[in-house]
Amino acid sequence: MKTVVIGATGHVGGYLVPRLVRAGHDVVAISRGLREPYRADDAWRSVRRVDLDREAEDAAGTFGERIADLEPDVVIDMICFRRASAQQLVEALRGRVRMLAGCGSIWSRGVLTEVPGREDSPLDGWGEYGAGKAELEAYLLEESARPDGLPCVVIDPGHISGPGWHVINPAGNLDPEVWERLARGDRVVLPDQGLGLLNHVHADDVAQLFQLAVEHPDAASGNAFFAVAERALTLRGFAAAAAGWFGRDADLEYIPLAEYASVTAPRHAQTTIEHVSRSHVMSIDKARRTLGYSPAHTSLEATREAVEWLNEHRAFTRGLEFV
Repeated sequence: MKTVVIGATGHVGGYLVPRLVRAGHDVVAISRGLREPYRADDAWRSVRRVDLDREAEDAAGTFGERIADLEPDVVIDMICFRRASAQQLVEALRGRVRMLAGCGSIWSRGVLTEVPGREDSPLDGWGEYGAGKAELEAYLLEESARPDGLPCVVIDPGHISGPGWHVINPAGNLDPEVWERLARGDRVVLPDQGLGLLNHVHADDVAQLFQLAVEHPDAASGNAFFAVAERALTLRGFAAAAAGWFGRDADLEYIPLAEYASVTAPRHAQTTIEHVSRSHVMSIDKARRTLGYSPAHTSLEATREAVEWLNEHRAFTRGLEFV
């Protein structure tokens, strides 16, 4: 099966492309500038690399046709954030490919009424990113439901984690100092009694679900599936577990979320507010039942792997000592 992956060298693509190659797919990897993938893998030697600037091609109205001209059986789109961009691609692919798999986000859902959230939870994401992903998902599923529409599936990842980049920490942001303070046994301030929730997922587990979807198109088409670890984390539980990686007990202080900006940099405070205000916990029952999805990593395993990689690559002011 000829599979085109748009955004192939990103976090998830670094795992997805080798997975597809080993499963026998003829993979065409689309990226801007032919940048190197996050993960080195011999499987990339079997991949055709194509340099496309999506933003420029979208503006010219040519992106969809450029993808269709590659004559794929399946297209996986990891980097679509706007309905207009998706529409151009869909109109070019309709009737010419077997399925389009789009990447959404759990942020396509707003504040949940019931947890864990299910895929039939309202598409009421707020904020520019969440609202954009909600609109994108609604469009693709509506397209798939049309009698003459392009079969589509949407995979909604949680907080993607793994080696190669900073991941959401127990304070709900990307501040590397949080890990350093936990490693030293220093006090860490958390918002709202540390009861905010985070639903991480290892990048390879997201890749697993994309692979399952494209290899089971009849079951996947017309559906959205959450790609998250089996269990979410409370901030305080996450902090306690992470401190234990370094043989420490977590020294935690709690303040109201509205005051959190007073104790950290504005960019980190905003990230914390965005995560804690949502506090998503999503169910994987549908993905497990329909496609056989089985995450190989817990939230703690995925985040620890990321922090160990950062430590090995000197991302902290001082090396962290794991036990």
